[in-house]
Amino acid sequence: MKILLAPDKFRGSLTAPEVCEAMREGILKAVPNAEISAIPMADGGEGTATILTFNAGGQMLTVAVSDPLGRKINAEFGLSADGQTAYLEMATASGLRLLQSEERNPLLTTTFGTGELIQEAVNKGAKQLILGIGGSATTDGGIGMAAALGWHFLDKNDQNLNPIGENLICIQKIIPPITFPSIDIQVACDVTAPLYGLYGAAYVYAPQKGADAEMVVKLDEGLRHLATIIQRDFGVDLAQVEGTGAAGGLGFGLLFFLKATLKEGVKIVMEQTGFEEKLRGVDLIFTGEGKIDEQTLQGKLIAGIAQAAHQKQIPVVALCGTLLISAEEVQSIGLNYAASILNRPMTLDEAIAYAHQGVSESAYLLAKLFLALR
Repeated sequence: MKILLAPDKFRGSLTAPEVCEAMREGILKAVPNAEISAIPMADGGEGTATILTFNAGGQMLTVAVSDPLGRKINAEFGLSADGQTAYLEMATASGLRLLQSEERNPLLTTTFGTGELIQEAVNKGAKQLILGIGGSATTDGGIGMAAALGWHFLDKNDQNLNPIGENLICIQKIIPPITFPSIDIQVACDVTAPLYGLYGAAYVYAPQKGADAEMVVKLDEGLRHLATIIQRDFGVDLAQVEGTGAAGGLGFGLLFFLKATLKEGVKIVMEQTGFEEKLRGVDLIFTGEGKIDEQTLQGKLIAGIAQAAHQKQIPVVALCGTLLISAEEVQSIGLNYAASILNRPMTLDEAIAYAHQGVSESAYLLAKLFLALR
């Protein structure tokens, strides 16, 4: 029996490699001669850089960058074994989790640290960047990132502006850097919001980052102004492209300043891990994540795995801590089976402590069942 393990993390209890190890342990107890391969997975969000670096046989590097308020912190990014591809997450430099609740104010925050992270990756010789942009603390349209890479944003007096959200409205001139190396950047982005408007970066997401109603209006006006200046001076109109409103407009900034490509996180991860190529000869796929719910139905990781497997007629089973979808919904995303690893009522702390055992025992039972039904 050839089995492929392709789970996401169980947030708060097990990393994706740890889930793989627990699954492997249970399966081998049931089927000692099973041929097991593992691809720890992610959906483009938190932990994706580590997973892709692991898959590429690379290493994580620590560098000093600016946090959303300009304070120096240490942040990590991954570099593949051949040094050609860097894996980054903007949240490590410009994420909301880096701020105390009272510090959250998207008028004052910047993506400058994300730009520093990109520059460090380029300095290391990377020719391709894979960048996750979830969890931002910012609504600066990406001008902070651009400023760190040599772009200048001037006011009406030709003075350099601090690249923060509240200064978007003050931009009167944008000066590109003299040179910047040509580099392929793929951005993991599952948000479809445009840059501005009622469904844009400020109105939809800025309140989560500490903005009140007045701030939201000011930020939206600033993002509109940024788009207008860029269209006037560079002849480029990107503001209504899906995903430009992601990460407080960083999606827009990456498209314009760095000519990046926005792609679904799951597609990037599956491409980078060579997922479809690794399905050859596989009899059964184990996947899973901490919670299987409505988000799972909306094209996230498990749905992507199930879709790829369905094309090759490979059954897919999923384990999780919390199962919040019906049997019909399990079937609708292409899963053959989904189950919680919890075998009795327990507190969250108990569930976290039980996670490894629960995954192992559930994998054991499923492998036994599958073997009996072959």
